[in-house]
Amino acid sequence: MWFRNARVFRFSKPFDITAETLEEKLAQDAFKPCGPQETTRQGWVPPMGKHSDLLVHSAGGYHLIALRKEDKLLPASVIKEMVDEKAEAIEAEQHRKVRKKEKDEIKEEVTLELLPRAFSKNRRCYAYLAPADGVLVVDAGSAKQAEDLASALRKSLGSLPVRPPAVEQSPAFTFTGWLNESIDLPAAIELGSECELKDPSEDGGVVRCKGLDLQGEEIRTHLEAGMQVTKLSLTWDDNASFVLDEELGIKRLKFGETLQEKLDDVDSDDAAARFDAAFSLMTLELSRMIPGLLEALGGEDRSAIVEDT
Repeated sequence: MWFRNARVFRFSKPFDITAETLEEKLAQDAFKPCGPQETTRQGWVPPMGKHSDLLVHSAGGYHLIALRKEDKLLPASVIKEMVDEKAEAIEAEQHRKVRKKEKDEIKEEVTLELLPRAFSKNRRCYAYLAPADGVLVVDAGSAKQAEDLASALRKSLGSLPVRPPAVEQSPAFTFTGWLNESIDLPAAIELGSECELKDPSEDGGVVRCKGLDLQGEEIRTHLEAGMQVTKLSLTWDDNASFVLDEELGIKRLKFGETLQEKLDDVDSDDAAARFDAAFSLMTLELSRMIPGLLEALGGEDRSAIVEDT
């Protein structure tokens, strides 16, 4: 149970929920497969899969959940071919032209006809709530996927006061400062060998670099030309490596050998125990890393957050 990405949402006001209450709320929107005439459905599923029927896996005050989405796949080329065949048959039989409005109606009929035979694509998106840390963390590769999970959770709970975290200065400004050495690199952070640079002008270009010394002459030349760093590969405290973008999205997250060695100490024959151990190790590491990164990026702007009184 290692997340491969981390999209962070900050609770904008104090929020707490027990595992029991969360389980009860999610059960009302548990996943059900698409019906014969449905194109998509989503709902909550047990994050531990076959190892547990619970919709919430809790450890150390962290609540893991999983959203499953099913989409029926109907190739547009197949639909178009059937629509054209039906339209041609009507034109041949009735000696008239089939107009666009009628073709659209035929397309709807064809879609409904094909849906029961369509293939299904299923995706799971994992997240955990950390009320004590004041964050929701979603394993999503895009902001939209993370927002979709947050919206589904908000619907199930009735309320979910979260927003993306904000920092006091632009992440691109900080990234750029780290590479041109105008801003000191924090001791816990080590630069990787990958970055993305953008020209901030309206029609500016993008340069993607891999396998380079990020503080070397080649990168410095782009920075002196006015380009800004919008994406950067980093290692955190020797325990996690990832790519961080200017929207604070963490991608290609990999945990280091220290955590893996701790996991290896767990009985390898007990899948549930290993799952629980991995989740605990991951959340503890992220509970250090997330605030550490926000501090490294100039400090979190908490002006829109209602603090505990």
